Amino acid sequence: MVLESTVLCIDNSEFMRNGDYLPTRIQAQQDAANMICRTKLRSNPENNVALLSMADAQVHVTLTTDSGKLLSKLNTIQPKGDMKLLNGLRVAHLALKHRQSKNHRTRIVAFVGSPIKEDDKELVKVAKRLKKEKVSVDVINFGEQECNTEKLTSFVNTLNGKDGAGSHLVTIPPGSMLSGAIGSSPIVVEEGSMTSAAQEFDMGFDPNSDPELALALRVSLEEQRHRQEEEARKAKNETQSAPPTAGGRGGEKCWRTLQLLPQQLLHPKSILP
Repeated sequence: MVLESTVLCIDNSEFMRNGDYLPTRIQAQQDAANMICRTKLRSNPENNVALLSMADAQVHVTLTTDSGKLLSKLNTIQPKGDMKLLNGLRVAHLALKHRQSKNHRTRIVAFVGSPIKEDDKELVKVAKRLKKEKVSVDVINFGEQECNTEKLTSFVNTLNGKDGAGSHLVTIPPGSMLSGAIGSSPIVVEEGSMTSAAQEFDMGFDPNSDPELALALRVSLEEQRHRQEEEARKAKNETQSAPPTAGGRGGEKCWRTLQLLPQQLLHPKSILP
């Protein structure tokens, strides 16, 4: 598994009060962000995640492995002001620079549900800087697709370059569940596993037909696999730590017989009929 440090950037502008994504944009975003946090942290115990809001460019949680702390702070973020995408990306980049594990890959996951006020040139300039610093960026584009998609496509294409594919843009139309759409996207699903995702489920279930159910099943299968591995590990430790009894006192008798066997072979009369 890849070791990764991730900063989640939440769009908490006034546009997040809209109810075109149930129950509201901010709550749908919180549910999806929680799912991403759990997936990132579960994929490797050394992974860590930070949390910031982009309307005020505030870091709510620095890089941590504590999902409970992230969820607690995530639920306190409320809509206010305007989204400042570039400021949020710059602060996220700074947070990644201060990571303790320098061998971790770095990634920013940004929710964008408000009109982007920055022009294309500024976005491309920041994208080039992030690419140079080897920072991947996943963008969840929702709510204001008509005015944002072109800018975000240019931003992600600049990050990836000609041959790269480390950054992703996922555009989600109104009426869709953010968590469900993200759950079947490259943001959560590892590369190479999307094409074979249907093989994880029995009875011919197609995960693309119901992303939310597919995500729930995938999480359930993973948790079951972890439980089985833990039970097997405990059973192995108990077996190794148990003292060798070899049948109790009978084992001691067999061992003594084996020790006396060379003498009995030298003195056949000592062998009982």
